[in-house]
Amino acid sequence: MSRVVYHPVPHQRNVQRFVRNWSTSLGLWGAGAGVAALYLLSVTPLVKREFLSKVPVLGGYFQDNTPASDKPF
Repeated sequence: MSRVVYHPVPHQRNVQRFVRNWSTSLGLWGAGAGVAALYLLSVTPLVKREFLSKVPVLGGYFQDNTPASDKPF
């Protein structure tokens, strides 16, 4: 005759430990992906105008002084 074995539901500490172990890694990967996306999209006028020009630290660097006749689009 076989017996039914019940396993306890994981405690909240196990969930907290899981989140704590993965949060640093996922945060670093997310920040890296965000920086990579900004770097790759920084050549587009929309990202320059709407995002990079509004960041106080980068605002002076991304001022576009190119004459309109030299802009490709």
